[in-house]
Amino acid sequence: MQKIVKVALDAMGGDAAPQVTVEGAVQASLEREDIQVFLVGRREAIEAELAKYSYDSSRIQVVPASEVIEMAEPPVMAIRKKKDSSIVVGMNLVKAGEADAFVSAGSTGAVLVGAQLIVGRIKGVERPPLAPLLPTEKGFSLLVDCGANVDARASHLVQFAKMGSVYMERIVGISKPRVAIVNIGAEEEKGNALVKETFPLLKACEDIHFIGSIEARDIPKGEADVIVCDAFVGNVILKLYEGLASTLVHVIKNGMMASFRGKVGGLLVKPAIKQTMKSFDAEEYGGAPMLGLKGLVVKSHGSSSAAEIKNSILQCVSYTEENMNDRIMEKIKPKGEQEGKDV
Repeated sequence: MQKIVKVALDAMGGDAAPQVTVEGAVQASLEREDIQVFLVGRREAIEAELAKYSYDSSRIQVVPASEVIEMAEPPVMAIRKKKDSSIVVGMNLVKAGEADAFVSAGSTGAVLVGAQLIVGRIKGVERPPLAPLLPTEKGFSLLVDCGANVDARASHLVQFAKMGSVYMERIVGISKPRVAIVNIGAEEEKGNALVKETFPLLKACEDIHFIGSIEARDIPKGEADVIVCDAFVGNVILKLYEGLASTLVHVIKNGMMASFRGKVGGLLVKPAIKQTMKSFDAEEYGGAPMLGLKGLVVKSHGSSSAAEIKNSILQCVSYTEENMNDRIMEKIKPKGEQEGKDV
């Protein structure tokens, strides 16, 4: 019998909610029959958007939540005070086992705090990281961490590498994913205190394929499959990636429109450029999963389109089917630990 993956979606999260969130949920339900979506938020607003579409009402359900956590609110206080917010209600569905995953384009801080306080960490996981896929020349790489742990320890980065390896192997299908740590040079002796402490620990890990350091310029080339760093560095990489991509598109368009010859040439190469840029579009990959939690939490961009919301929901299916939580738990289990007990 086909397993139905149940996804709780923060219908009120994001710059254009609930319009794009509802549209994304409907698109996901139409694309796959093994998904059930709980739209969490203000019932009247959600139902007004749903009325615009034809969909299977048995697979899209509204779960009322009267409050919304705004982007500027202090995350910890908001999670504790707004018990009937779409983020808290949605995460409680995961905690109670009524949903397999939670997706939100809302406040990043609130999602990160709620994930740890409500959903909780897998036993043995020190810090759950956010892990988005970055498009590269060779496909894509997993950046871990990009926003959850600004001040990380070496042991955290080792776990990031292990969890990222599991993700790329089981979800993306890469055998022996190459793991690299972000550094300012290829030499082992380079780097700040955190990198210098972490490097030998990664090198000693027998259950990952560690290839050493990676410089930022080599990330877009696809020189590693799992890119390990603390969240401060990772967030800078991610934001530069996104900003540079949009800037290049803008500059290329302006260049083509600057002359008649450019306009003619632009028309000829437009299909090829459009296809190339599509592979570098964040919405094609969905949101960033938060690895190491008892249930799946996916954080999408605040500016998410309906397509990105849809793909964020769809990625929950493969994560659930692969029993990622069990695989992560097995990967980070200390040596010598026996099934069901510590030695």
